[in-house]
Amino acid sequence: MTPEISARHVGGDRQPVVVVDGFHPDPAGLRMAALAASYEPGRHHYPGIRAPLPGDYFDAVRPPLSLVLREVFGASGIDLIDASFSIVTTPPAALTIAQRIPHVDAVDDDRIAMVHYLSPDDGDGTAFYRHRATGFETIDAARGPGYAAMLQRELAGYTPPAAYIAGDTPLFARIDGVAGRFNRAVFYRSAMLHSGAIAPDAALSDDPARGRLTVTAFLRAVPA
Repeated sequence: MTPEISARHVGGDRQPVVVVDGFHPDPAGLRMAALAASYEPGRHHYPGIRAPLPGDYFDAVRPPLSLVLREVFGASGIDLIDASFSIVTTPPAALTIAQRIPHVDAVDDDRIAMVHYLSPDDGDGTAFYRHRATGFETIDAARGPGYAAMLQRELAGYTPPAAYIAGDTPLFARIDGVAGRFNRAVFYRSAMLHSGAIAPDAALSDDPARGRLTVTAFLRAVPA
């Protein structure tokens, strides 16, 4: 099956978001590897568990990955920063404040995030946001200090509810989103304000056969 690639620009910042359906040539085999993997708690505020990927994962997806990075992000190659199987498991009541609001993964323009959805049923995907007070949709190095200071002031007077963010809130407006679909991957700059689109009734199981199974990866684009 030939991967189907679509790209669009999101919000006022016109940042590119790329969707690739049919991303991996053997998604059933990849899912079996995920079911057999050993998981441990996630790091860096990730609300769940993670496990190592098969060693040949990036070899298998190199054709569509290279095309996306070259044609959309202007890169001649990538440096892998981190990648793993990931499953969201944290109950809403146990979320930290940072896990209840959108976030960025990095402020560098060359950092690219990827989420590869591996749950068999269509469902929770990824959403993108605008910070209402500043109007920021992307937090780069120049915007970072001002955004952090404003957000700190806002959170001193407002506590987000104990839930995954699922739409507009007093502090953030949802500007776009990508639905989760089996063997779909989404790519976006890590500096975009985003969050997993986790439904209020999501199972949040730690069983990879039932939970929100994805591959999450963080890449550094090598300029052409």
